Amino acid sequence: MAANEIAPLSHAARIDWLRLYRSENVGPATFFRLVERFGSAGQALEALPALVRRGGGRRSVTIAPKSAAEVELETLDRLGARLIASVEPDFPAPLAVLETTPLLTVRGDPGLLKRDAVGVVGARNASAAGRRIAQTLAAELAGSGLVVVSGLARGIDAAAHSGALDGGTIAVLAGGVDVVYPPENRALYQRICADGCIVSEMEPGLAPQAAHFPRRNRLIAGLSLGIVVVEAASRSGSLITARLALEQGREVFAVPGSPLDPRSEGPNSLIKQGALLVTSAADVVEAVGGMRSQTVAPPAAPQPQPTDAPPADSEVAAARRSIIDSLAAAPVAVDELLRQCQLSPAVVSMVLLELELAGRLERHPGNQVSLHS
Repeated sequence: MAANEIAPLSHAARIDWLRLYRSENVGPATFFRLVERFGSAGQALEALPALVRRGGGRRSVTIAPKSAAEVELETLDRLGARLIASVEPDFPAPLAVLETTPLLTVRGDPGLLKRDAVGVVGARNASAAGRRIAQTLAAELAGSGLVVVSGLARGIDAAAHSGALDGGTIAVLAGGVDVVYPPENRALYQRICADGCIVSEMEPGLAPQAAHFPRRNRLIAGLSLGIVVVEAASRSGSLITARLALEQGREVFAVPGSPLDPRSEGPNSLIKQGALLVTSAADVVEAVGGMRSQTVAPPAAPQPQPTDAPPADSEVAAARRSIIDSLAAAPVAVDELLRQCQLSPAVVSMVLLELELAGRLERHPGNQVSLHS
């Protein structure tokens, strides 16, 4: 192996990564903070109970057992699926850079994750015309060499996947990679398993829940050079995906529609806000042309940094009450917290991490935090 190549995780390290990510109150951002702070998932697992106690947790944190992680990997193997960590060579580089998730479960062709992609999303209750536009657009995008990413929902998502099947499509699920939702898309799901790629960050067998869909939408945006919205109500999940795409530095495209159709409110509003108007796949292909094949190497596995040692327990203990007193149910920017408390970023970060693991802290967009009421 060349010196600059990244080796896959060992089986033991993969188990540690999976256990840490499946443990209570450990979301993507918390996972990366823990591994960065402690140097490995295994060391972070050992530190969890003490962190939760210091954060004021009312009960012991639930750490995913090793047996459950072993069963999950065995289940994926039976499904012909696999787990890929963000530090491994097969992990999609755009997601690794964004630190959207530490782990992806992949079923089907993982090679599609290495290709340039565009997301196509929209209304579940799409019109016949909207479905036809999405299918045609996706087929043309796939014909240009772009992979089409969507969420396997009924309506626009299903039409986009259908149009792109011959050229390459990725379905991002809110539940496990073996859970078909909605059930009427089973035949399409099976086609994508055979000829495309199914992706999820949830464990197999888990039915999708409302809280999972924003995370799914973040993955759709992260995998794509840009997001095309075809029909969407003013408060739809598709607009959330578009917002996430903008936050991640992606392009946003919208197909205009009749102002008399509520399903056109979303894309028409996006166009007013600066989204690129799309009437054909050529509009998208031209706009993302300069972004294509700009491969970004995923980061190497985090290593302990002796020169950036964590703050002493006594230092954190002395600052904990001041930080907690500065928090409230209303979100506050972490930068403002640093100014108010006059403490080092390392100390504030450690206290916030403790509170988060104890289930007492909520993070908000714009690097804001609040205490749970």
